[in-house]
Amino acid sequence: MQTVILAAGRGTRMGPLTNTVPKPMLPVAGRPLVEYTVAAAIDAGATQVVLVVGYESAIVKDYFQSETFEVPVSFVQQAEQRGTGDAVRSAVSHLESGPFVVLNGDALYDHESLSQLYETGPAVGSYRISNPEAYGVVQTHGDKVIGVAEKPDNPTSDLINTGAYVFPAAAREWFDLGESERGEIELTDALQRVCEHADVIPVPFQRWLDVGRPWELLAANEWKLSDLDGEIRGEVSDDAQLTGTVVVESGATVRPGAVIEGPVYIGESASVGPNAYLRGATMLGPDAKVGHSVEIKNSVVMRDTSIDHLSYVGDSVLGEEVKFGAGTVVANLRHDENTVQATVKGERLDTGRRKFGVVCGPATKTGINTSLNAGVTLSEGTTTSPGEVVTRDR
Repeated sequence: MQTVILAAGRGTRMGPLTNTVPKPMLPVAGRPLVEYTVAAAIDAGATQVVLVVGYESAIVKDYFQSETFEVPVSFVQQAEQRGTGDAVRSAVSHLESGPFVVLNGDALYDHESLSQLYETGPAVGSYRISNPEAYGVVQTHGDKVIGVAEKPDNPTSDLINTGAYVFPAAAREWFDLGESERGEIELTDALQRVCEHADVIPVPFQRWLDVGRPWELLAANEWKLSDLDGEIRGEVSDDAQLTGTVVVESGATVRPGAVIEGPVYIGESASVGPNAYLRGATMLGPDAKVGHSVEIKNSVVMRDTSIDHLSYVGDSVLGEEVKFGAGTVVANLRHDENTVQATVKGERLDTGRRKFGVVCGPATKTGINTSLNAGVTLSEGTTTSPGEVVTRDR
């Protein structure tokens, strides 16, 4: 089954993390997010993978050209990000005749359900959720899909669209689409045409995650870190204590006195300790540095980021080349016990998480003894002064 994977977007809701890295390439348990989609597609039966790329496309291409996969992986450039329908339209001419699958490159799918989707066509992957009004709701008549309603005020069901489709061969002729009300060429408009010409089946997913906002990147890491097998390729001191599932990649160093409670992933050439404490679902990217007596809990720490001694980071996402001065402390819990809110594209949103710390864009720097409040976002290149208390986004 030919498979088109959409990986062209910047991911503005992930800002400022995507200022330098396209969202599909954000790290999840040591691998780019989109690689999990590629792997799941191949496992489900993909015979060819076409990645639609756009924003920072060289990063995507460089990575996948350096890796080996069981099926051919090629690229199509979407010159201008005009919507998902336009992305697929740019790819169909590169496919051979026959049906094809389309998947979002910024979502995680469980392999068993995805395999069922590949075996059922035409089809739409669906998922039951408590707040369907925030998503595209799958509309059905009997056991057939008749369309998708985008973020309806009064959803007719709790079944939402996961961005996973099996299109019939004829659908390649149905992408001469106009712009929607929001000025994009929508893939769901092509799906509507398929529903008018064929029986489209809703395939329920047992597990699915749309990774669109920073706290969902935490959730993605929690999912995939729990699937890892422990492996030590780097150097671990005899005086360090490792429990649970821990991966230490080649060139990484775990110094004396470090305590690591998995699931934890430590990337290539990263360093931990001495006397550091890593716990929960924590991922350290390549060349990350965790200093003396630092505690990190349930966080994503990206490439080349340094957290100096006597600091605490909890339930946070730190972008590339962040520098935390000694004694920097992140708050991750509200005193009123309510869930933490965070700002996405100027809108204050409920993360749904009782514990959520900070989001730091690339090259953020904090002065010594900085305190960062729960839910704060620091934009790329932001700095703080020694002893500063930061309670609002900057």
